[in-house]
Amino acid sequence: MAHTFSRLRALALCMTALLGAACLLTSCEETTEQWNPYENWQVRNIAWFASVADSARTAISQAKAQYGDEWEKHCEWRMYKTLQRSASTRGPLTDSICCRIMQRGTGQTAPAFTDSIRLSFRGWLMPAEYEKEDGTLETRMQVFTQTYYGDYNPATAAPQVGAVKSFTEGFGTALQYMVKDDDWMVYIPSDLAYGAESSSSIPAYSTLLFRIHLMGVYESGSGVPEWK
Repeated sequence: MAHTFSRLRALALCMTALLGAACLLTSCEETTEQWNPYENWQVRNIAWFASVADSARTAISQAKAQYGDEWEKHCEWRMYKTLQRSASTRGPLTDSICCRIMQRGTGQTAPAFTDSIRLSFRGWLMPAEYEKEDGTLETRMQVFTQTYYGDYNPATAAPQVGAVKSFTEGFGTALQYMVKDDDWMVYIPSDLAYGAESSSSIPAYSTLLFRIHLMGVYESGSGVPEWK
């Protein structure tokens, strides 16, 4: 009898130890679970672009009401439908980009689809919470590409040269409305960027924000001069 009791007691201690280990493992798994800044990313990006579009439409509407045909001189916001889709159909909101003019350029002619341009730019994802090294969260806009670091300085920035047609649909649409020395913030819905595909550090369904400094426009076939 005593022998049987000892065996039962040993079995009970063993089960307790196993349960304790299981609880410890579960606790470990819970505490080491990583924060995902891209949860519900598609829905959040759609909502963010819609809010930017609301701001643009409101500003444009107010400027038209106050200044009439000269509203563009007094309003920094623009909305442009992609030039690669029919302008005769209304289409969804995501067929358009939103642009905010930070500085008006001195040029007279916007580049055509086949022209080349020289530009500097920086690109961000929408604001999101990212985990820092100490485990706390901070809200920031993640930079995914840039041709310059720190504050933009045209004297030190190393610009990029490319054909307008080589950029994404939304980016290329913005370029075809800009002139030399324009400085714009351009909001591009995912439908006019990379859509359901991810690209490098850009998750699928990302609305993209670019700050574009257009430094030169070169007609197709004319060649691009070397950078000073």
